[in-house]
Parts: sequence; C-alpha cells; structure tokens
Amino acid sequence: MAANGPSEGFSVNARCLAFHGPLLYESKILKTYFPNEKNAGIDVEQIPEENRTAVAYLIHYKGWKSSWDEWLPQERVLRWTEENLRMQRELKNEALQQLRNKKTGGSGQRELTPAVSNAMTSSSQKRKESAKELAELAKATKKTRREADEKDDEYFSHLDVNIMVPDTLKAQLADDWENITKNSQLVKLPRSPNIQEILLEFRTFYMKRRLGNAETEILDEILAGIQLYFDKSLGSILLYRFERQQYLEVTRGNPGKVPSEIYGAEHLVRLFVSLPGLLSHTHMDQQSINVLKAHIEELLRFLAKNQKTYFVESYINSTPAYEAISRGL
Repeated sequence: MAANGPSEGFSVNARCLAFHGPLLYESKILKTYFPNEKNAGIDVEQIPEENRTAVAYLIHYKGWKSSWDEWLPQERVLRWTEENLRMQRELKNEALQQLRNKKTGGSGQRELTPAVSNAMTSSSQKRKESAKELAELAKATKKTRREADEKDDEYFSHLDVNIMVPDTLKAQLADDWENITKNSQLVKLPRSPNIQEILLEFRTFYMKRRLGNAETEILDEILAGIQLYFDKSLGSILLYRFERQQYLEVTRGNPGKVPSEIYGAEHLVRLFVSLPGLLSHTHMDQQSINVLKAHIEELLRFLAKNQKTYFVESYINSTPAYEAISRGL
C-alpha cells in the first residue's frame, strides 16, 4: 500500500504517524526544518547530517519520553489518515505474525530478526545448535574489517545492512585502535559494567516505552542474539593482534565466564562495525534487517549518551614481558 504522505508539509503540533524502524507510531511535530532558510530557534547541529539537505521534522512519539524525540526526513512522516492508520495496523500485524510463526514452528516465513534464528531460545539444545552455527559463521568470516567491508560491497550490496554509528562512537573506535595498535596499551579487564550488564540496562531503558508482549519478546531475542554474536566472534574477528595474549590470560583467569561477562563497551562497539558483514551471510529479508538495524542503532545511541559511564577514561600500559609475548603470537 502506498504511503499517504504530506503534500505541503506539516505545521508545528500537527498529529501524524512516524516511522521508528519498520513500524509506525502516533506522533506530534515539535519543530520543522527547511534547508537554505533561517530556521529560527533550531540548532542545526542537532539534526543528523544526512537529514539537513531536505525538509525534516523533530518528532515526539506519543507515550514516549522526550529523550526519544528525533529528527526525521519528510518521507518517514505520514499524515494522520485512515489509509495510513490501516498501514500502521498492517505493519504491526505482519511483524506479530512472523513472530507467531517462529514460535509455533510455522514454515514459509523468514526470521523477524537474526536473533530469532541464531540466538537464545528456551531449549538448551537449540542454544547449543545456535552457538555452533555462529561459531562456524565467525570462523568462515575471519578477516580484517576492511576486507569484510570490500567483500560485502562487492557481493552483498543488494542488502541494506549499513549500521549508523554516532560520530562520538566513531571517535571512540579511532582512539581505541590507536591506543592498542600504536601505543601498545590495553583495556583493563574484567570490565565493569560488562556487556551483559550494559544490555540489561539498555533493556530497562527501552522498556520505559511500555512495550507490548510481542515487542518485548522481539527486544529480548535481539539482545540475546547480540550477546551470543559477541561471545562467538570476539576471539575470531573482534580482537586486535596485540590483545590476543590478554584474551588467553583473562579467559583462563575467569573460568566459567563467557566474554560478555568479561569485556565491556569498548569491544561491544567493534561488533557493530563487523556485524554488517556477518549478517550479509544470512538469509534475512530486508524487513528483518530493518527491524534489527532499528534496535542496534537505538543501542548505539544509548551507548553514545552514556559514553562517560560505559567507556574507560584511559587504557593501561602493557608490560615489556607482555609485549614480548604478544609480538610473538
């Protein structure tokens, strides 16, 4: 069904429907932005750079806290009409039906998220099978980030698996690379909070939206999938060479613990740089990818807002003995 969008734009305080990820939510227009105009009262720096070249709206989602207000391009904001309300119901029903089909073992439907097929389920046997599949996937895609990006561009450009990383986290990644590869420093481990704790805090934050049961299940499976992806890919593709000896030492020193109980935000962000390459090797459709992207990008924004809490202020210096061992790996 074609979207019934605005023909002449919206006015401030107008009731509307706005896309958040692949679903539509009741919303209100707080501010309007027009390129090449004065736009009094608007801090243009707060508008994502990709939205500054066309009309954009600052959206408030009804029932959500103002911290979730965001700037959206005009094409993601729809008029409050019966046709668009019907589209809203259809999108929600389709997402719920895919989840029910997965829960009941229905055939003919693809996964709603990669977590549905690859991550934790209530069955311990399923958990073992998922872990094995992910381990094989991680092994098959063991390569540098640049090699992964080039291969994905060449073979999987038909899938939109690009994940938007906030600029502050891009800077964090650059500093992380320099500290480890140039300065021979390390992140002090174990980290607190660790990745499991961060994901739990994000879940608590996200649940303030008063989600329905189906949406909560989707969220939980995605977060479980992220944790499992991290645990299975850390040793294979997320570590820099200089960190491998530390990985061996810290895993031996923490028996019974998985990497997500030892590592923190510094290494979690690396996962989302490599994740598009991993997802390109799955059989997900575009809608499933959109659902996953929406949640991951929410998590990245959450990390950016809490950067001082979740990321270390400084790295530790390695010892001469450690450097000698690590250089020989």
